[in-house]
Amino acid sequence: MFIDKDEIRKLFKEGKLNTQEDLQSILSSIIKDVVETIYEGELTELLGYSRYDKSSKETNNSRNGYSNKKVKSNYGEIELSVPRDRNGEYDPKIVKKRQTDITGIEEHIISMYAKGMTTRDIQAHMESLYGLEFSAEAISRITDKVLERAKEWQNRPLEPIYAIVFLDALFYKMRLDGVIKNVAVYAIIGITLEGKKECLGIWIMETESAKFWLSVLNELKNRGVEDVLIFSIDGLPGLNEAIRAVYPESEIQRCIVHQVRNSLKFVSYKDRKELARGLKAIYTSPTEETGRIELDRLNEKWGKKYPNVIKSWETNWLELSTLFKYPPEVRKLIYTTNPIESFNSKLKKVTKNRGVFPTEESLFKLLYLAINDISSKWNGRIRDWSKIYPQLYIYFQERIDRFTNG
Repeated sequence: MFIDKDEIRKLFKEGKLNTQEDLQSILSSIIKDVVETIYEGELTELLGYSRYDKSSKETNNSRNGYSNKKVKSNYGEIELSVPRDRNGEYDPKIVKKRQTDITGIEEHIISMYAKGMTTRDIQAHMESLYGLEFSAEAISRITDKVLERAKEWQNRPLEPIYAIVFLDALFYKMRLDGVIKNVAVYAIIGITLEGKKECLGIWIMETESAKFWLSVLNELKNRGVEDVLIFSIDGLPGLNEAIRAVYPESEIQRCIVHQVRNSLKFVSYKDRKELARGLKAIYTSPTEETGRIELDRLNEKWGKKYPNVIKSWETNWLELSTLFKYPPEVRKLIYTTNPIESFNSKLKKVTKNRGVFPTEESLFKLLYLAINDISSKWNGRIRDWSKIYPQLYIYFQERIDRFTNG
């Protein structure tokens, strides 16, 4: 089944399609036809024979007329004729027995889109499942309806304080001014004082700078985030300066995993295992003092051969050594940006079927839907939060008490 464009043109020429009410009437009529066609298909599947093919009937059940029901839709109230079977076995799937709202068809399409299905996948799915033909443009228009919701989400008020905030980037190809370029999507995840994860927003940017990060952090502040106890970052350029400008009281922990990965990038393969053991001795030290001693030992052994490795650890020591003041449970949470990298990998899984995004809006729309789907499963608290929060409260009691009852 599909919308007959010639019929639409004919109605327009005849003056029967001049107002929004005319359009809604046509659309509600189409939706009625679509749903009733699906009803018939569902009943045929149950009975095993079509309305006019009783010769293939192999059941004692049969059709038994129709009942009427009214449902709400995006195009007004629609009266549907629901087929019945004599044995009362037919249980409608497309619009359930007690369902009074059928906007779910569009929500079903949006849900498939959110799980990474392309418009072509959705077209094939809807046709095979329901015998419906949706054009790519129609599916795009349906999913476009989430843009307003997505923009509201991106600008929603946030918690006044977050225990920990993670930042990381992932990259996509986008067509910009007729040229395919790589763009970065920066995602921010916050951990509330209750230990719950929350995606605070996503920002799409072609280039990165301290000015960009300053604008993002100022946006968070304008949306109500007055304080962040600890930022866990992966060393994005300009980010630490921007954090100190907007949240001067916040502690910053540079991701150890990223630091080690970058350190080993240019190390000879034959030296890699031994040098990696030396790096591990640094970040697993019980105190900052012993960590510093291990760094000096590493310098003595490898400083001349790999001076850039030692220089990087010494330059970033302030942000690499934050974790030493905390117990194992807190260290495990903040020493790496894994919580957001796991989140990003799920986004990548959803978007893997896309090659090049035509616009920023198309990318933002899909990521928003994917984030909604992912975050709907964030029901519990961070592991060991009952041990982590008391530690954070002791370290940051005065700041936490500003926003709680203590």
